[in-house]
Amino acid sequence: MSVPNELLCYCRPGFEPDLAAELLHRGSRLGGKGKVHAEQHSGFVRYVLPQGQAANELHRSMPLGSLVFARQSLVALPPLALDRNDRLSSMVAQVVESGWSFEELWQETPDTNDAKALSGLMKALKRPLESSLKKRGALRRKAGGRRLHVWWSAGDCVQLGISFPGNRSDELGGIRRLRFPHAAPSRSTLKLEEAWHEFIPAEQWPVRLTEGMQAADLGAAPGGWTWQLVNRGMQVYAIDNGPMNPALMASGMVEHLREDGFVWAPPTRLDWLVCDIVDQPSRVINMMARWLLKRWCREAIFNLKLPMKQRWRAVHEGLSKLELMLSDAGVGADIRCRHLYHDREEVTVHVRLLDERNGGGRRRDSNQ
Repeated sequence: MSVPNELLCYCRPGFEPDLAAELLHRGSRLGGKGKVHAEQHSGFVRYVLPQGQAANELHRSMPLGSLVFARQSLVALPPLALDRNDRLSSMVAQVVESGWSFEELWQETPDTNDAKALSGLMKALKRPLESSLKKRGALRRKAGGRRLHVWWSAGDCVQLGISFPGNRSDELGGIRRLRFPHAAPSRSTLKLEEAWHEFIPAEQWPVRLTEGMQAADLGAAPGGWTWQLVNRGMQVYAIDNGPMNPALMASGMVEHLREDGFVWAPPTRLDWLVCDIVDQPSRVINMMARWLLKRWCREAIFNLKLPMKQRWRAVHEGLSKLELMLSDAGVGADIRCRHLYHDREEVTVHVRLLDERNGGGRRRDSNQ
């Protein structure tokens, strides 16, 4: 039987070293003795455990939602070099040998221009591959919700991965593609919308993102993030010395204050704070800590702009500092951080303060 002894993680091309550093850091803290295989601009990283050591337990201990730079995380079998005259046989044989069965099949590629050329091949192979797997009992109606991922890095190179309900992205390639709302003042609006999808369960939107709430947007101009807040029926303090979108201001839902977001303080406790200010991560962390320690908001979403090198280190140090400051002050908070599809050289952080209303106590972010 073939043992899946790897984690296969997708990422934004160019961020392979950062994901590799994160996996090594997280894996070592969990007792893993894996090695990473990462090729620059490939769009994925392999974390390989010793031969015969299954990766399932590590996958459960390091869930996708706790990883910063991974778009998708799979338990994976070793890569396959395919015969271009018979690509199916070796894939089917490896699946059957693994002993696993699946409810559905996904074919995916890295988010690169070269990989997009494989779409025709994947389309041609879809039905024959599904048919062969069904005949061998590897693709069936009830299989615990497991999904088989066929990751094509080239026309003759694939890796087969396994995903499980509750610990995977249910978006193809791990990418949440959103439609740009033409009424929004800027494309940055998609960053906040994606963050809400990532951090807030859909069934909680009517309670946590609802009409009548009050919010602040630091570094608001021209209003991409403010537009999302107003679209949910919130009253917004837009803090920025720059001009706001006239149509957005005409809504009557926005109070534009030409002040410095790093020093402005709200007149009352708000439901939401959002911030997309371009500045050093350490300065943004200090500003966010000030808001959270004073409980000026219940939830916050903010971006941290990353350096060109050692991005994982910068993220880890920033989150550790924020958690320590809150912990030392006895402030309970749930902290999560993700490199979203609509982010570029930044990551998005979500913090929710914990009090009597939403659970009390303290939950640590598993990135530490």
